[in-house]
Amino acid sequence: MNQVLPVDRFLHTLEIVAYEGKHLAYSWERLNAFPIDPGWVRGLESAPEMAERLEAFVSRFGRMQDTIADKLIPQWLASLAEKPGSLIENLNRAEKLGVLDNVEEWLEALKLRNRLVHEYMQSPESFAEDLTMAKEYCNLLVGTYNRFRDDARMRMEISEEKLPEKIVLGEA
Repeated sequence: MNQVLPVDRFLHTLEIVAYEGKHLAYSWERLNAFPIDPGWVRGLESAPEMAERLEAFVSRFGRMQDTIADKLIPQWLASLAEKPGSLIENLNRAEKLGVLDNVEEWLEALKLRNRLVHEYMQSPESFAEDLTMAKEYCNLLVGTYNRFRDDARMRMEISEEKLPEKIVLGEA
């Protein structure tokens, strides 16, 4: 019987997050080509291509965040022989172990994700603010991925060749 080790599950999920991160970076760069303000948000009704670009960004932002929080962190903890707990417990443990900088920032990013998905364009002003924040929180997501990647290399002694590439966001 061939049993999959927790570290192998973690590495597989790290590859998924890398893939998601590359796509998020692409959407982030395409969205950064435009100043996001309430007028831009109002103009989305008559610009379906731009609305589609925005939808891709919001979807990729939420997907990467969900994969990190719901899969990567618990699998990382299991690979360290720790017992995963609730979302907040896992985030706190990741912060203590130096992979997350700030749990509060992560919780704010989760709230932001929910607003982007569930309160989509109810107010052009607040939606423009949320989009600007989401563009900034992409740095949080990409930085978190890169720190998990570095942690796997250093703490777990996974060779560089077995790890997915680092992700770098372009200039805003």
